[in-house]
Amino acid sequence: MKTIVITGPSGSGKSYLSNKLSKLFYNSIVIKTDSYYRNNILIKFFSKFLYDIYDRPMSIKKSAIKNNLRSIHKKERLIPFYKYDFKSKDSSVSEIRINYTGENQFLILEGIFAHRLDLNYQESINIVCEDKKSICFKRRIKRDQLERGRSMIEINNKFDKSWYLFYKNINHFRNNNKVFSLNGIDKMSYDKLLFNLKNLKK
Repeated sequence: MKTIVITGPSGSGKSYLSNKLSKLFYNSIVIKTDSYYRNNILIKFFSKFLYDIYDRPMSIKKSAIKNNLRSIHKKERLIPFYKYDFKSKDSSVSEIRINYTGENQFLILEGIFAHRLDLNYQESINIVCEDKKSICFKRRIKRDQLERGRSMIEINNKFDKSWYLFYKNINHFRNNNKVFSLNGIDKMSYDKLLFNLKNLKK
């Protein structure tokens, strides 16, 4: 099963793209790094003082993500999937039975940390979603207020730091791997991506 890695700054359309691809390529499996945030006391404590704690790899269960990826590639049936509640800052896990059928199946790894997990990115299809900072910020406001219960002050502080940290680290990933850049408003780049993915499945 081929892995698609989708990364990009906050609000760039990563979740939108992963949802779209999972519907188009039936029976694909989606793992979101946002679901693997740590809920230990230390992270909860730091989150009160450090606006960027959730934009750093130390805040996620990196080994749990990598274990799940390995289990799926081995076609194990029962996989522990995590869910993170941003309002309560609590994490839960449930075992889900995976159906490994269908010629169009991909394993989609999506999230702001998807390119920072020390995986073999030479073997994956790597996509960086990008858009104008102002557009991404508007999307972030809508999401954070509705889904994460954050104030505008919190959103402002977190977004700027998140944007800075992402672009500080993305060049290494781009320079060392084959990467497909996708602009949210560029239909041509999306059509080209779909063409390439469909050809992989032939």
